[in-house]
Amino acid sequence: MTGFASAQTQIGARLLRLELRSVNGRFLDLYFRLPEDWRSFEPLLRERLQKALARGKIECRLEVQSAPVQAALTLDAVALQALALTQTEIHRHLPEAASLTVGEILRWPGVVREAELDPEETQRRLLELLEAALAELLAHRAREGEALAAAIRERAKTIAELVERARALAPEAVEAQRRKLLEALEALGQTPDPQRVEQEVALVAQRLDVAEELDRLSSHLQELERTLTRGGSVGKRLDFLLQEFNREANTLASKAGSLALSRLALEMKVLIEQIREQVQNLE
Repeated sequence: MTGFASAQTQIGARLLRLELRSVNGRFLDLYFRLPEDWRSFEPLLRERLQKALARGKIECRLEVQSAPVQAALTLDAVALQALALTQTEIHRHLPEAASLTVGEILRWPGVVREAELDPEETQRRLLELLEAALAELLAHRAREGEALAAAIRERAKTIAELVERARALAPEAVEAQRRKLLEALEALGQTPDPQRVEQEVALVAQRLDVAEELDRLSSHLQELERTLTRGGSVGKRLDFLLQEFNREANTLASKAGSLALSRLALEMKVLIEQIREQVQNLE
């Protein structure tokens, strides 16, 4: 399922922004883009995401910048003294050289030292940041899931209508085979034996009986609705259920005794495939 979420917070003199991007995927694939100094937190973030998500390609991106207000910064006296001595030496050789401004001094590598972050506090705040972004992502995915469920229900309703139409057509297929048999005997100039004809028709009826397949399709439709109503992570369960749908539709097509029944089976297979494609996007 697709989605995007972001959250930010400040930890000491650092401004953190965490983004979660999600695209469709049958399985859960996690990708992390973290600053090198923050890679030690990847297992922590991975564990939390694995508990909350079951499917999708998820990218977790963390950006760390210096906060606008850096009250927690301190000056490194040793580095500052070394810079002053260097500037004095430069002025001794080049008296006309401009002195460094305060801004240039503060930007000089090593002069400004950021306060060390407490590991436990940083971990706690980072998890809070992830939870905020995750809540937004899950809400987005839930809204998309509701729309997908509605589309799946609409197609399932059409399949249910096709199943009932197939039930009505099944006896007609047997009767059509009876007529074909009688017409064939008549064309050969033979007088049909009623008892033999009924035996042949019974064999045909047994071969063309699709009641079991239609009953199973109805049962699968009920399970589909129960699964959607129950909510939660339903994608993998529906994946398996759609395989069963397809199996029954294939059997129905192979046993169809009439062109009309074959067309119904084909329509079912098209709808089942459309549902299967939608299910790939469900959590």
